[in-house]
Amino acid sequence: MSARLETATAAPATGAGEAASQALLSVHGLSIALPPGSDRPFAVEQSTYTIERGSITCIVGESGSGKSMTANAIMGLLPQPYVRVAEGTIHFDGKNLVGLPEQQLRSIRGAEISMIFQEPMSALNPLMTVGQQVAEVLRKRERLPEREERARIARLLESMDLPDPERIQDSYPFRLSGGQRQRVMIAMALALSPRLLIADEPTTALDVTTQKQILSLIREQQRERGMGVMFITHDFGVVAEIADKVVVMEKGRIVEQGAVAEILNHPRHPYTRKLISAVPTLNDHASTTPESDVLLEVRSADKVFRSGGGWFRKAREVHALNQVSLTLRRGEILGLVGESGSGKSTLARSIIGLNPIDSGEIHFLGEQLLGGGRRGHKQRKRLARHIQIVFQDPYASLNPRRKVGAAITLGPLQHGVPVAEANARAKEMLSFVGLDASAFDRYPHEFSGGQRQRIGIARALAMRPEVLIADEAVSALDVSVQKQVLGLLEEIRQRMGVAILFVTHDLRVAATICHRLLVMRHGQIVEEGETSTLFAAPREDYTRALLDAVPGIDWQKPELEENL
Repeated sequence: MSARLETATAAPATGAGEAASQALLSVHGLSIALPPGSDRPFAVEQSTYTIERGSITCIVGESGSGKSMTANAIMGLLPQPYVRVAEGTIHFDGKNLVGLPEQQLRSIRGAEISMIFQEPMSALNPLMTVGQQVAEVLRKRERLPEREERARIARLLESMDLPDPERIQDSYPFRLSGGQRQRVMIAMALALSPRLLIADEPTTALDVTTQKQILSLIREQQRERGMGVMFITHDFGVVAEIADKVVVMEKGRIVEQGAVAEILNHPRHPYTRKLISAVPTLNDHASTTPESDVLLEVRSADKVFRSGGGWFRKAREVHALNQVSLTLRRGEILGLVGESGSGKSTLARSIIGLNPIDSGEIHFLGEQLLGGGRRGHKQRKRLARHIQIVFQDPYASLNPRRKVGAAITLGPLQHGVPVAEANARAKEMLSFVGLDASAFDRYPHEFSGGQRQRIGIARALAMRPEVLIADEAVSALDVSVQKQVLGLLEEIRQRMGVAILFVTHDLRVAATICHRLLVMRHGQIVEEGETSTLFAAPREDYTRALLDAVPGIDWQKPELEENL
């Protein structure tokens, strides 16, 4: 266990006047009202805590707990008048931000309080270069000569450990990796040296090595600048890695808060205990043995992506798959792990025909899957019911204009299943994944992220597949919902005999559910083996680096009874 977790002591619940000399931000009795007809009257109710100078406070809770709503209230970004502060105060450096005129709030945003958002592509302007966007922030304070401005931007990007800052500032966001885009967001947030940094789930969608780099960067910048940091997350592994203090929220209310060691190792509230119990660890391994029948086999698959060149630009080639081979047995959960860009999703999409391989072979039940062309299209349509996929984003994978029942029955109807049978099968699958039959006649927007992912699984299972591909199917979910979906996948495997190809960048999740693992890097499989054996004694340096990057790896999760 890290020294910080061992030596930290418990802190009592924070009151309005506690640590007044150190409090940079003080939230007292904050209630944020929701519009009439919402599932509850307040998004945040009677919330009280402080953020100290030079420390990191993690706000933890599931989706809908009020974490991000509090951050938006601090920044003055609530969608008023529909969502508004109904009661309480938010004091920043002694000044109450509630009710402050927009002009004064605008002078505080960026200069005194900055925010890093969860999804950098939605926060960065795709039509402006990185340098132009950082320059916009710098110009809030002063206008510099162009050469001096570029030099300052380069230094700022360099401090974020971005390679070739001169090239980066002339690049558009889409040309950068996810980790690089997140570093640009941090650079913009820190450009004016704010005293408070709000980080809203900044590492959720990143692979473990990039996540570790971003967490280290935030901690390093916080120490160098003496900032207070409000870090919003649902991952207690991240909490163990970065936090000094923890505030746990449930349905808008603070249920527990204190020093990181006390909350992680001796949680008192049942909700905190439930969240910590749901955190997967590297010690949880699938124990059942799959059957020996091989359903799916990939032999020496190659895939190269080419981007067109021009008069002044050389064509670019990316070898996404390089001599990849694997076998998937009936009733087995096979994990594909690796960093972003390692080829995991390309392999998954190649198997279902979305990215046909350039060379090599893919066999399903002894039949070779064809590539493109009319014959390949007919074959993929015929075999679609045997191989199904669940995508990463439960919000983007469902048509918002189509009711849930219509989405689930679409596949069976296209394969000749009678309407009555397709409807009955859809309702059966909804019940199987833990949703009420009334979901059949509702739209996707009426469901939470975890419920939408269950709908995606029900849609795939309605085809009665023999192979299910789960492409980062739980990466965007809260730990408690993630645990439920992983349990559901295991139940599907046991009751229906489905083989699952499980694509993930989270090694803790892979440890929990996968029988075997394939570790991918730069389009190649660099190591494979039984999950428990591979984690206990990895042969490759790359595998060891992935394991070392798991957030909170030094934290020994306590054994807890959730219902105490």
